[in-house]
This record gives sequence, C-alpha cells and structure tokens, in this order.
Amino acid sequence: MIRIPTAAILLLGPLALVPAGAIAAQESAEVTFSRDIAPILQRSCQGCHRPNSMAPMSLLSYAEVRPWAPVIKERTAIRDRMGAMPPWFVEKDVGIQDFRNDVSLSDEDVAMIAAWVDAGAPEGNPADLPPALEFSAEEEWQIGTPDLIVDLPSFTMEANAPDWWGAIPPVPTGLGEDRYVAAMEVKEISDVEGALGGNFIFHHAILASTGPGGGGSSWPIHEVGRNAEFFDPRAGRLLPAGSQFMIPGVHMNSNDRTTTAHLRLGFKFHPVGYEPEHRISSLVFGNGEIDLRPMEKGQEVHLYLTLEENMRIETFEPHMHASGVRMCWEAIWGGRAETMSCSGYDHNWVKVYNYGEHAAPLLPRGTLVHVTAYFDTTPDNANVIDPRNWQGLGHRSIDNMAIVFLPGIPLDDAEFAAEVAARREALGLAPGEGALGCPLCAFAELPRSW
Repeated sequence: MIRIPTAAILLLGPLALVPAGAIAAQESAEVTFSRDIAPILQRSCQGCHRPNSMAPMSLLSYAEVRPWAPVIKERTAIRDRMGAMPPWFVEKDVGIQDFRNDVSLSDEDVAMIAAWVDAGAPEGNPADLPPALEFSAEEEWQIGTPDLIVDLPSFTMEANAPDWWGAIPPVPTGLGEDRYVAAMEVKEISDVEGALGGNFIFHHAILASTGPGGGGSSWPIHEVGRNAEFFDPRAGRLLPAGSQFMIPGVHMNSNDRTTTAHLRLGFKFHPVGYEPEHRISSLVFGNGEIDLRPMEKGQEVHLYLTLEENMRIETFEPHMHASGVRMCWEAIWGGRAETMSCSGYDHNWVKVYNYGEHAAPLLPRGTLVHVTAYFDTTPDNANVIDPRNWQGLGHRSIDNMAIVFLPGIPLDDAEFAAEVAARREALGLAPGEGALGCPLCAFAELPRSW
C-alpha cells in the first residue's frame, strides 16, 4: 500500500479532487507547439521562414519559434492590414474567398496561436510533431525547377543612397525554339549576406521581352515580396526563340550596405506541341489624378473602366505606393453592384491574388469595373516618410500611384456561355440562383444578347 503524506495532499489541493479523466481532457485541450502550431507554420510560414530564404529568421523548430512567440501572436492578429503575417491581405469578410495561392490563416488558426502564446507557448510532446518539410535548397523555386533561367544585368546601390529610377539593358534568353510559358518567378540575387530578409534593392521592375523579328511583350511586374505567377493552363504565354529580356523601368532603393544584385527570371514551360486555347489580356488601368492631403487618413481615389469584351478575370493585383493602405474593386452590371475583392495594402509586400478555378469573376461585356484605392498619409502609416507633405502622382515611393492589374481571358459569346454553364454545374446552382462574380449565372440559358 502506498501512503500519501498529508502535506502532499494539501499541496495537491483541488487538483487531487479532479477526476483523472478530466485531467486528461484538460491536457488534450492545451494548445501545444508540437501538435497544433507546427502544422500552421508549415502551411503558411516556413516557405519563407527557413534558412537561406527571404525571411529574416527561421521558424522550423520549437527552439527557433519560442523566442518569437509574442511577435507571432501580434503579427498574425493584424490579419489583412499593413504588417500582417503571413503577408496576405485579402479581407475575409467581403468578396470572393477562393484563391489558388492562398497562404492566409483562418480565424481558428489565429485564435489557436493566441491561445498558445497566452498559455506560455508550451512545446508539448515532440512525438506529436508533423514530419518536417523538405526544402530542396537555397535555389528552390515555387514553380518547380525552371526550364529556363535568365539572369538580368547586375546593378549596384551604395549604402543609404537615394532611390534610383532608370532602365536595365536587354540580355538574350538563349531560347532556341518557341515555347509557351506556364509559370514564371523572379528572384533577387544579391552579394549581401542577409539580402534575403529585407535587404532587397529592387523595389519593382517592369519586365519586357522582344522577339528577334521585333515586337514585344510585357510580363508580370516584379515587385518586392511578390509571389510566383501561374498562368491559366489554357492561356500559356508565348516566348519566341531568340527573345531578349529587359527592364525598361526599374525602381531601386538602398539598404545600409553597398549592394550589388540582379534579377533572376525562372520560367516553367508547357510541353512541346502545346497550343493555348485562349490569349491572356493584361487588363491594367489607373487614375493619375492623385491629390493626397498631408496628415489625413481615409482618402480615396476612384478608377473606372467599362469592359468591351466578356472577361474571365484571373488575378487581382493592387498597386499603390507608400501611402496606400487598401484597395477594393466591384463589378457593376445590369444595375447590380458586387464587391469582388478588398485587400489591405503594404508597400513592402506587393502581392498578387490568383482566383480559384470556380471563383474567377465571369463578367459580361459592358460591365463597369469600379476600383477604390484608399490612402493614409498620417504617422499611423509607417511607410510614409514625411506625413507633412502633399503627395501626387509619381514613380518615387514618396509619390503615389493608384493602379489595378486584372489580367484575364477575353471570351466570345459562345465561350462565355460555356464558361457560365460550367460554373453553374461546378457550383450546383439551381435555376435562378446566382453566384458572386458571375452576374449571368442565374440564367439556366443565357439571353440572346447582353
């Protein structure tokens, strides 16, 4: 018989009266790193937060994560505003929520992280850890191993130098045959250790190619923090043999060290013999009438465009400058206005949002696209260098822009009707039942004209 000293019973106190099953349930309910937090970090954070990646610290192990626990709670709770982590700013309470490249956290994830930190960030049982992710190497690409890599010329920025704008000359791709591009990705390659993690010098770069017979194409603009671009598989982009790539317009900014860097372009091709079903349309428009008063938040700039063709919009990409904090776009057709997306904006993380297969807006010609860009020129916006200054249109980050990129696929009437029918079937819509982003989806049969 084992005797328990009276003093020990007193120390155990109320715990001694709790049934063993209840204790087990309490332990099970405790949020731990090993069981609950590590899977979240693997899904949404470790792609960047690992050795030799773009983030300033690694978050692979409990030892690495524990010192950052309070910061992780703080930054994840910001959700869709400047400074949020992971840097995904689509608002979850309005508009379309299905995106192909979504790395955001759910409300449950955010609540779990907060509960874990508030409980002292316990490690839990290491046996509960999910298998560690395998990262191939420093040269890992989101698009997979590229079929073609093009290194653009290097540029040197002196430490703490003023911003620089200009052009970077062309280089040959070395491509010996015409190929269609399925995906592309851009990396900044720097001679500064730790250039990853905030020491970039390329703020953004307009990328263009020219073919051997003349003519040219524009490609997605490289912007700091931008993710890889996966084109619609039915609308691969042609890169002709003998093409050259150049940067006709680049914005460079300095860090605290003299830095030499260049952009490395990676391309993933469709198989030889691939032919696209559609062409992609680079729908881009903005408003140059920017008149931002100093020390004032909630300022708006509005953009309007009427679609001349039926369109399937593939991507939403807001572009503003340092004072930009939010952008929303809505589609107005037949007297009906629907908000497609709203996102916060952080000029340090210019993001591109690719709509899901059955969520990409299907907009008939005649649709009025209305975009609202929101600006904050007060000290609350940490990106604003001097909130006392008036701001207008300009290329510098201290100036401003209000531009939206909505690349998509133009569709003739038959193709548009087929897309609408496919959307109705995929979503299981009943007659008369519509869907966000598809104003004609309520029709089981489309009218003869629209």
